[in-house]
Amino acid sequence: MLELLLALAVGYPGTTIAVPVPDDVVEARSEHGAALIVNGHALVPIDLAAKLGSRSVSIKTQGRGSYKVQYAVEDLDYPENHLTIQNKRLVNPYAEDVDRIQRESSIMRTVFASRTDPIDLSSGFTRPTEGVTSSPFGLRRVLNGQPRNRHTGLDIAANTGTPIKTMAPGRVAASGAYFFNGNTVLVDHGSGLVSMYCHMNEIVVEDGAMLEAGEMIGTVGATGRVTGPHLHWTVSLNNVRIDPAQFSALFNDLYGVGSTAGGGDTDAH
Repeated sequence: MLELLLALAVGYPGTTIAVPVPDDVVEARSEHGAALIVNGHALVPIDLAAKLGSRSVSIKTQGRGSYKVQYAVEDLDYPENHLTIQNKRLVNPYAEDVDRIQRESSIMRTVFASRTDPIDLSSGFTRPTEGVTSSPFGLRRVLNGQPRNRHTGLDIAANTGTPIKTMAPGRVAASGAYFFNGNTVLVDHGSGLVSMYCHMNEIVVEDGAMLEAGEMIGTVGATGRVTGPHLHWTVSLNNVRIDPAQFSALFNDLYGVGSTAGGGDTDAH
């Protein structure tokens, strides 16, 4: 197997890189599975917990065999964020909350790990709601003085009742009122790409519904573990949580459509 080195292929934990692939590509595969192919590029997610150093993408073609492309993972210094949650039960759940939390976590893990048929995403991604970035992706969270995991989504602060729209076409894979996330909708966009929308005031779609790009799925709220009304927006590719703003801008650039911004911090999970 031929091995190539792309000198400019450098990525950072929590981001996505675009590796050029030939027209006759059959599959591009990273450590997280088959990559999403977008307009001549394989989109490879890098886990927030990824160790620094060299990685590779295996590329299989129809006419020129198989080869590997190397890329490097370099450090990215995410800031720390301290939040005070008034409802202490949402920081340190009671024993009777554990079964519910585990059940909801199992639902989300199943959706994030799924890989369904491709959907036409060539119209690009849109920002799911109006508002301001209040907490970016990757922050190290400290809740009521207790260190927690990094922020695996992006928060957009907005008034309660502001419409929330799906970032791209897809199917409603799951929804419900979750302990930490509040009113939540997960949308499967095919090929291992999933988006999640949390802390909603109202959900207006049903499980299994097929959505057009930009279709309304609910409204901004302050349900679950929050310090104020906002949307927590998660994007997962191949079961890896990635920066929605960086991924959306990269995706849209590859398709030559308008870029999207991202945003937010009032969320506490």
